[in-house]
Amino acid sequence: MSVPETMRAVRIAGHGGPEVLEAVEVAVPAPGAGEVLVKVAAVALNNTDLWTREGAYGSPEDAAALSGWRGPIDFPRIQGADVAGRVVAVGPREDVSADGGVGFDGGAVVDGDTARAVAGNAADAAARGTAGEPNPYAGLFGRRVVIDPAVYDSDCQDANPVGLMGSERDGGYAEYVTAPVGRVHDMTESPLTDDQLASLPTAYGTALGMIERGGLRDGETALVSGASGGVGLALTQLARARGAKVLAVSSGSKADAVRAAGAHVVIDRARDVAGQIRAAAPDGIDIGLDVVAGELVSECLPLLREGGRWVVAGALGGYGVTLDVRRLYLHNARVIGSSMHTPAHFGLLMDLAREGAVRPVVAATFPLARAARAQEELARRGHVGKIVLHP
Repeated sequence: MSVPETMRAVRIAGHGGPEVLEAVEVAVPAPGAGEVLVKVAAVALNNTDLWTREGAYGSPEDAAALSGWRGPIDFPRIQGADVAGRVVAVGPREDVSADGGVGFDGGAVVDGDTARAVAGNAADAAARGTAGEPNPYAGLFGRRVVIDPAVYDSDCQDANPVGLMGSERDGGYAEYVTAPVGRVHDMTESPLTDDQLASLPTAYGTALGMIERGGLRDGETALVSGASGGVGLALTQLARARGAKVLAVSSGSKADAVRAAGAHVVIDRARDVAGQIRAAAPDGIDIGLDVVAGELVSECLPLLREGGRWVVAGALGGYGVTLDVRRLYLHNARVIGSSMHTPAHFGLLMDLAREGAVRPVVAATFPLARAARAQEELARRGHVGKIVLHP
């Protein structure tokens, strides 16, 4: 088996509706120093795909500015943050020499501007550099992996994400994608399917980041908004696994699926949400895990107990919020912004996935060529769980 010179991909050349998604044939990317090439088995969709395509993130200076996840996009851009696949080639090894300079040993893949690697000798080539020394990345060759899609501001385990695959760098709406070796996690022994593994990075990474930053503890009462969506369903599963009493806000038609994911009580979003929460938790809630924001914050933040936390990681209900700040300082409550996850959070998530301790729900799959149709389905929000593309 060999890596071809070209691949099928779906990319955007500008902001707009689903019509800006274009199927193209492009060169297979060559992994650079410290990178690997992954053959994509599955790539899951997220709201970030929709909002990046639409340019809906705004900027600190102008909320209405067209923007990718963290700023202007360098078009054309291949979308797709959440990838599961196999490592088929390994880039050159990066070495720091005695005089402090940086040098590069040969890898398994580099052939001019293309990334060709023949299976018969690629593993041996990956294992040794030009000087015959071991390539530390060679152990990943042929392994089933999940890519952490975040671009971080440092190499620390508590680094903040400042970019995202599919927005700030090319993503997985393609047959192949490159990734830094430090962002690739070996999941070969996980009992999860490729579709389930691809469903983890953004949704479950964001959910675990919210739970960790909010300090959710065993025995606490947690309110989860948008509970039938990707992040909401992940929050429901993870909060229940941590020992929390989970109150999940969702539409009535999806209540059974949300309850099956672990919710103790499902709050019908079409009715009096605050009233239902008061009935289910007369003493209040310890933490709000919120991907909706908007009016929900104004209505439900006052339901926090003393020292409660409200963690926000989305704005499906609107980014403009009216807040009575007395409910914060008089009750020592905290509002916490949470964007995705840290490397430490993601490592913890991968450990859970290796054990099969999380089981993402896959709602539907589509071939890569129908990426626009898949995004339309995601935007309709009639599903429960994740939508996945197959290259």
